[in-house]
Amino acid sequence: MSYHSGNQLINPQELFEHAHIHEGMHIADFGCGRTGHIVFPGSKVLGERGIVYAVDILKDVLESIRRRAALEAIHNVETIWADIEQLGGLSIAPRTLDVAFFVNVLFHFEDYTKPLQEAARVLKDKSRIVVVDWMRRLAAIGPDEHSLVDFDKIQTWAINAGFVVQDDFGVGPYHRCMILFRQE
Repeated sequence: MSYHSGNQLINPQELFEHAHIHEGMHIADFGCGRTGHIVFPGSKVLGERGIVYAVDILKDVLESIRRRAALEAIHNVETIWADIEQLGGLSIAPRTLDVAFFVNVLFHFEDYTKPLQEAARVLKDKSRIVVVDWMRRLAAIGPDEHSLVDFDKIQTWAINAGFVVQDDFGVGPYHRCMILFRQE
């Protein structure tokens, strides 16, 4: 069976390099989506000692991820149903993750500080949040202009939550990536 990777717009390996992903880490992809764009490439980088949590609110999406992981005999992927707007709604223990990814997810939320707070709750000290989202629409895909993420708001939230902006760069012509580092 063949799976669409989504790598045409966002290269996950580039994100992994900037976020310093390595073997043995525990990471989560918040709003993982049906293709597992971060999940499956991440599982290879993390190896047998690492874990990738595929987090989504859509149960059929999680079932697709589970089936693919089973089909490809990938044992370091765990699926978690969660509403990431609810603080404490994610069934990952506090201070256990090394990196949280939000790739093309935050534009769906009116108040995206809530999902960021939930990620911060489960992150260890000296951990990272990777936010990748649309800067501009591509033909018929991507959010409307009024739904684009305000990266200045993310930066303000980060400062108030004990993070610094480690990196801020364009990912192709349509996306921007901001990596937040927890200094604690």
